[in-house]
Amino acid sequence: MTIHAFIIDDEPLARERLRKLLLTEPDLKIAGEYGNGCEAVEAIQTLKPDLIFLDVQMPELDGFGVLQALSGERLPVVIFVTAYDKFALQAFEVHAVDYLLKPFDRERFQKALSHARARLQSHQAGELNQRLSALLNDLKPRAPIPDRLVIKCDGRVLFVKTEDIDWIEAADNYVNLHVGCESHLFRETMGALEGRLSPERFLRISRSAIVNVERIKELQPMFHGEYTVILRTGARLTLSRGYREKLQRLMGK
Repeated sequence: MTIHAFIIDDEPLARERLRKLLLTEPDLKIAGEYGNGCEAVEAIQTLKPDLIFLDVQMPELDGFGVLQALSGERLPVVIFVTAYDKFALQAFEVHAVDYLLKPFDRERFQKALSHARARLQSHQAGELNQRLSALLNDLKPRAPIPDRLVIKCDGRVLFVKTEDIDWIEAADNYVNLHVGCESHLFRETMGALEGRLSPERFLRISRSAIVNVERIKELQPMFHGEYTVILRTGARLTLSRGYREKLQRLMGK
């Protein structure tokens, strides 16, 4: 079994250290290296690695933010890489989540990797997701949900209330905010923005669309478990089969 691993850390020297250690493991393949959380979220959703070495403290979107942005999806096995003090590390140990405390040696690396291999072989993904959720609740303070987004465009600064957004469309490392008859390009990835918005108001319905549930007028069934989502503006979107359960749960079905 070949284990496909990601290295996610904003420090080049830290990535180099992990790379050298991983290259000595014959059953591991480095499938990607990422210096920020936003890129990592998109890559995890697309490439679905088996294992990630995830730095906790990163600018813009930290390690906890990466996991929150992936909420509801099947997560890879996670080994946190952190400089946290001993008090915070107690939370990692209580929830049986592996971590590497910087600076770490080869012996500690091998121990964490051994645990990761065991979890992958025993298919403990669901249990691991529960542990990570509990850890996030203990360690990550809830970021306030923004009531508006600030957009810089052609020398202007626009303020868009999140409640006014009808739906959000993926556009590489940007998103298109559809507000009535207007659209605004906003520099943020889908995964990162999803993690910042209210889950009670906004719902990811496909890899390329997030919808304001209060703007939904009608759902029309399609083939293979998909739906056409018709908004009050007349926009027609597709609800992918893999996201149907989220919408039904939100609507109390």
